[in-house]
Amino acid sequence: MRTPLVSVVIVVRNVERYLGEAIDSILKQSFTDFELIVLDYGSTDKSKGITATSAVADSRVRLHEISTNSLVHARNAGCALAQGKYIAVMDADDVSLPNRLQLEVDFLEQHPGTGFVGGAAEWINPTGQKMWVLTFPTGDTEIKDALFTHFPFCHSAIVVRRELFQRIGGYRSSFIAGHDYDLCLRLAERAQPANVSEVVVKYRVHGSQISLGKRQLQTLCKLAAQASAAARKAGKPDPLDAAPEITPALLLHLGVTEPTQQAALFSDYQNWILCMFEAGEDAVALKASEEALNSNWKFVNRHQLGDLTYMAARLYWKQKRHLKSMFATLRAISLQPGLAKRLAGPVRRRIPVF
Repeated sequence: MRTPLVSVVIVVRNVERYLGEAIDSILKQSFTDFELIVLDYGSTDKSKGITATSAVADSRVRLHEISTNSLVHARNAGCALAQGKYIAVMDADDVSLPNRLQLEVDFLEQHPGTGFVGGAAEWINPTGQKMWVLTFPTGDTEIKDALFTHFPFCHSAIVVRRELFQRIGGYRSSFIAGHDYDLCLRLAERAQPANVSEVVVKYRVHGSQISLGKRQLQTLCKLAAQASAAARKAGKPDPLDAAPEITPALLLHLGVTEPTQQAALFSDYQNWILCMFEAGEDAVALKASEEALNSNWKFVNRHQLGDLTYMAARLYWKQKRHLKSMFATLRAISLQPGLAKRLAGPVRRRIPVF
């Protein structure tokens, strides 16, 4: 088979519920000059069988296996197998829209100074229902400015020049989480980034995406990526080149204070809990809320704690745990007295007038 223009890389471990739809979304692309590399890194469910069936039906699908390892190791292993000029990454629980590859490859072919491109994403719940659309800045300057505070891409939408990916060494192993953010920060230092304005992927939100135990690590890695990029921008050696792992102590050494770490972690908790709530993953959202509220937040203000406590109250109510919901509501009001006035309006509107 001749060398394809694009290598699509999907890494897989125990995603049988969504994998078939993800593979089909690539095989049904309007752009056809691609290979689909599916790298399994330790599945014990039917994921390998789903991929094998697709490979029999379509010669562009290639199944590879490695032993159980980290996600970042699997991503690098999958990308190392790529033969195309471009590497398109996608998570195994997401869906590419039919014109995704055509839009992004056309952009890269027409803009030789652009090293990688993403696009807008429609967020969907576990059953595929639309939640909202997330758009991102499209221009080089806006993206580079945004990168120093947050991740202005959807990882599943990115197409990168293979030569550039290899030149920066791919994903860094110390970033067990947040490796996509760190990758794009380093890519943007070597070439122009871009996003197409069109929605190109459906990004699925579900409770098994990330364990509660990894929630803190996700935030720590985000802060580490930012600190690492700031050091490089200042002309200093990258402090994470030799770091075996990212810890709170390492961040303190990099100048990221404990209040800054706590504020970022609490904010990320809130955002993730809200996403789980909107996705209908109430049990996951409640468990995360309880975990967060039982933590020691020395540097988080009462107003923020009140908001999270009230979210827990709403989740208790949805699960018909009414007594716990009422206690949580009272606790939320004690932390944030203004909440009582906000709640009083809807209550008054429900009281009949005689």
